[in-house]
Amino acid sequence: MEDRFTRTRFLFGDDFELFADKKVIIFGVGGVGGFALDCLYRVGIGNITIVDKDFFDITNQNRQIGSHEIGGAKVHVLAEMYHGVIPLQEKVDEKFIENHDFDQYDYVVDAIDDIPVKVLLAKRCEKMRYGTYISSTGSAKKLNPLMIKVDNIWNSYGDRFGRKMRDELKKSGFKGKFKVVFSPEEPKCKQLGSFSAVTASFGLQIGSEIVRDIITRR
Repeated sequence: MEDRFTRTRFLFGDDFELFADKKVIIFGVGGVGGFALDCLYRVGIGNITIVDKDFFDITNQNRQIGSHEIGGAKVHVLAEMYHGVIPLQEKVDEKFIENHDFDQYDYVVDAIDDIPVKVLLAKRCEKMRYGTYISSTGSAKKLNPLMIKVDNIWNSYGDRFGRKMRDELKKSGFKGKFKVVFSPEEPKCKQLGSFSAVTASFGLQIGSEIVRDIITRR
């Protein structure tokens, strides 16, 4: 009997059964996080929570899934599109991070663009096993997805956003390491321009990192 996972089972075989009981939380469901969600949902991750306070506007339509619903809350639009996903329309700040139960998740994805909050998230997840907390650095202003790389935060390079993030982590006293997706490609504009071939590839790479980690750690 065929279902939406038929071709997924062809690829993963018995490993497909590993996905159903995994719990993932994604912070930020814009140009990067939305595609991480799409990837993980389609592969059969059984429990996905998405967190974002924002609403879709017309400038999101060059790169974000769900942006056809201008004015709609991002998490609620996506929860309608991806049935079973848990939406949290919340501002991610120090209070939220302190009070939320992170221990329930197998994987935490940081796809937000606020560096102070990214630092707070990294510190909250500092003791998680390497590869289970994954962060996106700067995906804007770039054209070539073949330039995308994955490494621990301290080995990332060539990206101004990532450099600021490392600087703030050092100032905060952060001593751990975590996986980041980054691109050393030179920026192609001064404004915050974006191209879905790159932003989406960041999100899809995050999805791939999680799926392959699940299989490796079975």
